[in-house]
Amino acid sequence: MAVDLAGSAERLRFEPLMPSEMSGGRPQFRKVQVPSHRFAPLKRCWMEIYTPVYEHMKVDIRMNLKARRVELKTRQDTPDVSNLQKCADFVHAFMLGFDIADAVALLRLDDLYVDSFEIKDVKTLRGEHLSRAIGRLSGKGGKTKYAIENSTRTRIVIADTKIHILGSFVNIKVARDSLCSLILGSPAGKVYSKLRAVSARLAERY
Repeated sequence: MAVDLAGSAERLRFEPLMPSEMSGGRPQFRKVQVPSHRFAPLKRCWMEIYTPVYEHMKVDIRMNLKARRVELKTRQDTPDVSNLQKCADFVHAFMLGFDIADAVALLRLDDLYVDSFEIKDVKTLRGEHLSRAIGRLSGKGGKTKYAIENSTRTRIVIADTKIHILGSFVNIKVARDSLCSLILGSPAGKVYSKLRAVSARLAERY
């Protein structure tokens, strides 16, 4: 007996599931811990965080003062299950020290990530050597950091010995390579010229 596979394949059409229908209709949660030094900035910028998460991404958000963490939850009208993770990444980026204007890009674009590493992951430095390495990363008045950010289209946060980079996968790699060169002792001029060459190559490719 012949079966019309083509016809049956056309008839089997499944609508995408809403987040409220996944995991047995139970809401999904994410929790983001608030470090003590980011508590005051969070309080100051709460409405700027709340508005895009609640109104645009359709995800419930609240501050748990007792546990000192931000809690996120899907709603009945959350259009996409990935919105919950995007919101968690957005809040986490703010906790790491990124400006809201930069962190909010994580909600709008799909191919943005946050990469973190420590100076000791690149080279073990102590005392004066560590202080000088941090100084090389920032440059005079933050000049070196801004130059790397502008040429690689990334955002960089230097928090003591931790470094956080926000950007696309390719751009993060270029920025990280430049920062690693500075940590290892390369002069800023040499890093700038290498950055110019890499930026020109990236501009040709895209």
